[in-house]
Amino acid sequence: MKYSTPLAIVSSSSLILLLFFQWTLVDLLTPFILPFLWLLVIGFFLVVILFSLNSLIKKRKWSPLLIQTTTVLIVIFIPFNTIVLQLNFSNHFKERTEVISKIQNGMLQPNVTYNTSVIHLPKEYDHLSKGGGDIIIEEVNGDTLVFFYTFRGILGDFAGFIYSPHNRKPHVNSFGGDFKEIVKMAENWYFVASS
Repeated sequence: MKYSTPLAIVSSSSLILLLFFQWTLVDLLTPFILPFLWLLVIGFFLVVILFSLNSLIKKRKWSPLLIQTTTVLIVIFIPFNTIVLQLNFSNHFKERTEVISKIQNGMLQPNVTYNTSVIHLPKEYDHLSKGGGDIIIEEVNGDTLVFFYTFRGILGDFAGFIYSPHNRKPHVNSFGGDFKEIVKMAENWYFVASS
């Protein structure tokens, strides 16, 4: 097939882009629709592998299969989630620190009628917390912990950044979670994932 190399490039690029942007897409498409996009991209990638194998067998053309093999190695060995989380944390650190300062100064307070622990962020800050721009505050031993969503999933699955004053590691059950992962990002800041 004469289009096997371009198809290999397109399918490989689609897979890598989906890995890199999946957390942005889940916020746009919801956790219910994203799995269908994954099925579509992976299905396309697998079909193109068959074309690449056919091209290798019939025409001794190595490039399509080499492109896809390289993509598989990239997917296996490059920690996309870690890279994306670090970029998110670094790119929005200053703004998240401004929000923390406004909470500490009393300029931002819980403003959602159905939950006195939720602050719906002003428009200029709503991109700092996925799933609608809400952050959660929790009082622990006189300290105010603040949670920013990076993933606002379903059925108790969620992830995000916690600001914890005095550099205290959050408890595994903070914010109603069951944290399977707690990673220190910087002084007073932790990434957590609950499932």
